[in-house]
Amino acid sequence: MAKTKELSKDTRDKIVHLHKVGKGYGEIAKQLGEKRSTVGAIIRKWKKLNMTVNLPRTGAPCKISPRGVSMILRKVRNQPRTTRGELVNDLKRAGTTVSKVTVGNTLRRHGLKSCMARKVPLLKPAHVKARLKFANDHLDDPEESWEKVMWSDETKMERFGHNSTKHVWRKKNDEYHHKNTIPTVKHGGGSIMLWGCFSAHGTGRVHCIKERMTGAMYCEILGNNLLPSVRALKMGRGWVFQHDNDPKYTARITKEWLCKKHIKVLAWPSQSPDLNPIEN
Repeated sequence: MAKTKELSKDTRDKIVHLHKVGKGYGEIAKQLGEKRSTVGAIIRKWKKLNMTVNLPRTGAPCKISPRGVSMILRKVRNQPRTTRGELVNDLKRAGTTVSKVTVGNTLRRHGLKSCMARKVPLLKPAHVKARLKFANDHLDDPEESWEKVMWSDETKMERFGHNSTKHVWRKKNDEYHHKNTIPTVKHGGGSIMLWGCFSAHGTGRVHCIKERMTGAMYCEILGNNLLPSVRALKMGRGWVFQHDNDPKYTARITKEWLCKKHIKVLAWPSQSPDLNPIEN
């Protein structure tokens, strides 16, 4: 990985001249004191481009050799949580000393960038198997069958500010410019919980949850919002209700209420991803 000295133009021209008079690579290398591979590379370049001088470069040569780049790319693919500092140490052990910035730039040139790891549910083999079975069972369902589904969920709305991390583009020492900050208030500013539903026919009612929800309260919300939404959207007979496996949704009182109202519920595997627009 160490840098090598570049041959002068006179030496390159002499190599080409000796090749023209019929001398072989080994003989030329021995006569000029150069490596056989170097002699061969110069002659091949002359045959291809009819010149021996180096072509103009786009910038400074890379500090990390192709072999070193392959090494850190392989490490990142196998272990995405590897830090830049760890990659710097790996390259140092291989004989190349570079900074974290150089490593980061190299990874970005190959389409990789440092991102926050997404949080996903911890899935056990049983969860994966159940979700795959659900997908296979509904793989050939016609589009019309999904238009009969009334989707529902809860979501939390921040009344002031955001819980999520926001990024801004700014210059050094501009971190407290009003355009680069997010106003906050003490105690977070509060939030509200909403329950809502929707289908392919449109959006249903939204209910504001003002206290801790129980199974009995959930049944009351369904009675006051779900059934009127189904009638308002004119979903007709044979519609199906979807909700996840929250404990209050699967409580005995909830199951009894749904059975009493003759409401068909779409089987929903545990730990399924939240894909509906209410949650996201």
